[in-house]
This record gives sequence, structure tokens and C-alpha cells, in this order.
Amino acid sequence: MGQKVHPFGFRVGITEVHKSRWYAPKALYGELLIEDQMIRDHIDRRLNRRPPFAAVSDIHIERTREELKIVIKTARPGLVIGPKGAEIDRLTSDLQDLTGRKVSISCVEIANPDLDAQLVAESIAEQLAKRAGFRRVMKMKADAAMAAGAKGVKIQLSGRLGGHEMSRSEDIRAGAIPLQTLQANVDYGFAQSYTTYGVIGVKVWIYKGFYNQVTEGDVESKAAGARPRARGRR
Repeated sequence: MGQKVHPFGFRVGITEVHKSRWYAPKALYGELLIEDQMIRDHIDRRLNRRPPFAAVSDIHIERTREELKIVIKTARPGLVIGPKGAEIDRLTSDLQDLTGRKVSISCVEIANPDLDAQLVAESIAEQLAKRAGFRRVMKMKADAAMAAGAKGVKIQLSGRLGGHEMSRSEDIRAGAIPLQTLQANVDYGFAQSYTTYGVIGVKVWIYKGFYNQVTEGDVESKAAGARPRARGRR
């Protein structure tokens, strides 16, 4: 049986940075870890699972002694901010009530949603829930990612595809997906589609090239160590 490794976890500390950036004493570490997860769940429920459907793909959390800083990567920053900043002020207030800390939220726009694996996975899951044909949706999204500049893409669906009695897995591939090359920038996304005949899992891998080709648009935050970096050759 194949040994599966999460592409992001495989690269953390080598070419990718942690999505939570803070230090804490041993006694406090578990509490802050749970708080991070509560923040991510709250933002996902608030912005992705109900209107305004702001297409949030990633959340980075940084802590200082005085402040909790949250960086939201989204394809629709206008919906996160809201008219005159009303929506982001409401979200900030909710998170301050949830955590009891001073919170500041900033948004980073995803210039090309077709190259973000999480957003592609969410989009496929949404279309499957609306009874779209799974093969057509997979091909359409793979073609869109390649047209947007991806070097390779793989999409895998698992579950009762097409409402069949027996669950199975189907995938589509285009280009190259070098999963064992740490220097390769492979974005990974996972989503679940809740259909009338069961849950369908959606996995998406998008290969964007090597880390030394990363552009300024891929910077999540100005904080130290908040950018993917190419590993120097020895």
C-alpha cells in the first residue's frame, strides 16, 4: 500500500512556513493550539459556509505579546471587508469575544483562484452537490488550472460517484506532479461534497514550478519567515 504524505506537511520547515507563527511556554501551548483551530473554524463557517461566500482558502495566525494578527487569503477581499469595512469590523469584534485578546485582521487577495488548490477543490465540491457530471467538472477545472499557468494538475474524487451503489475513486491528470521533489511548489487542497447519496471527497494537487520562481503576489504576510523560500543547494 502506498505511503501517503500531505504535500504541505512534507515541506513545512524546509520550503514552506508554518501557518501558525508564535512561541508559547509548555503549559500554554495546548490552549493556544485549540484557540487557533477555533479561530480557523469560526472564519470558515462565517465566510465560506454561508453568505457572503468569500472564497477564503487559507488563514495564517501570528501572535505577539499584545496582539493576535490574522492574515486571510481570499479571492474576494471586498466581501470579507464589506461596505466601509463593516464586515471585517464585525468579524474582528466576534474574534475578540471568542479569544479575549486584541485582534487585527488583514486580507491578502488571491490573484488567480484557478491556481489555488483549496478553492478549486471547494468549487468542484459545490458543483457536485448541485448534481453536475463529475467527469465534466474534473476536466473543466483541470483545463482551467493549466490555462492559468499551472505546470501540472491532478484531481481525485472518491465516493459514490454518479450515485452508484459501490464507492470508487476516479482521477484526472495533466502535466507533471513531482510530489517527492521538495523544491517543487505543489499546492494541495481537500474538500467534501455533501450529496443526496453520500459524501464525496475531493483532492486537488497543483504544481506551480520551483520555489525560486515564486512571485511577489505569493507573499502571504510581511512578517519574518512568512514567505515560501527556495532551499539553497549544497
